[in-house]
Amino acid sequence: MTVGLAIIGSGIMGSDHARIFAEEIPGAAVRVICDAVPARAEALAAKLGVPAIATDPEAAIVRSDVQAVVVASPDATHAPLSLACIRMGKPVLCEKPLSSSADECLAVMRAEEAAGRRFVQIGFMRRFDQAYADMRAALLQGRIGRALMMHNFHRNVETPAADFTGAMAITNSAPHEFDVARYVLETELTAVSAFQPARSDGRVAPVVMVLETGGGQLVTIEINNNAAYGYDVRGELVGEAGAVATVTPRYSVLEADLTRQAGYDADWRNRFADAYRRQNQAFLRFAATGAFPAGAASAWDGYAAAAVARAGVRALAEGRKVDVDMIAKPEFYR
Repeated sequence: MTVGLAIIGSGIMGSDHARIFAEEIPGAAVRVICDAVPARAEALAAKLGVPAIATDPEAAIVRSDVQAVVVASPDATHAPLSLACIRMGKPVLCEKPLSSSADECLAVMRAEEAAGRRFVQIGFMRRFDQAYADMRAALLQGRIGRALMMHNFHRNVETPAADFTGAMAITNSAPHEFDVARYVLETELTAVSAFQPARSDGRVAPVVMVLETGGGQLVTIEINNNAAYGYDVRGELVGEAGAVATVTPRYSVLEADLTRQAGYDADWRNRFADAYRRQNQAFLRFAATGAFPAGAASAWDGYAAAAVARAGVRALAEGRKVDVDMIAKPEFYR
């Protein structure tokens, strides 16, 4: 079965999703590229041999040759476009965040519940990364004993925009860390404390969070959007009987002039290339069969990340620990 896809957004993420579906996943057919800037959509469509472009995302969603949708447009559009997909009965792979507003996420959840089935898969691709899969397996198999702590850090070369703030680091960058901690530990995050050191150059300083879980563990998260040296994401899970850490794939190490060197990537695309491919394969099966992929992130997970981010922003602004305010998990998402 061939699944016709609409790709909404032709920036970095939309372009990558379009390429993966067009070139790497059998059974996917990208029917339309949608972007508010026609020239950008046209360039991507020409590059990938996609037959149509659009500037109106809802028009792309309702096309009869489109059975599923990828939303990779600006963050503020994610929840409204996910709702449009639910109304049309079409599965959607929505890039994170589902929304920075927990209330908007709840609206998406209620729409799914009213429709009687899940339509929304959130792009928390680390769930499909082998390093985190190994970490989770080590815990579930009892190899490191009961989990005590999880340490995560997420470093970028520089902030994506001049007006980027510490609060945006929590709402835009940290949701990946929130979600993978919840996924690996299989528990909710219940409280957040947040701190920010002072930089000497006026750039956005790192945000460091300490989170408590419903299972009694601690999770530390560093978001450093101006690390300068490269893209660097790592995690370590510490148990009562051992520890397991992620390892960034390295294809080569240069040894010369009395040095040993391994480079860093400029962004996330090489580090998580396999995870994106596996995630998108899972989404295509979801679109073809209607069976939500095991381990994939749902609208509930998008809501949980938004609720934790909301608490984190308050914790940073108010200089105190803030409890995460969440509804009880609906039976629909269990």
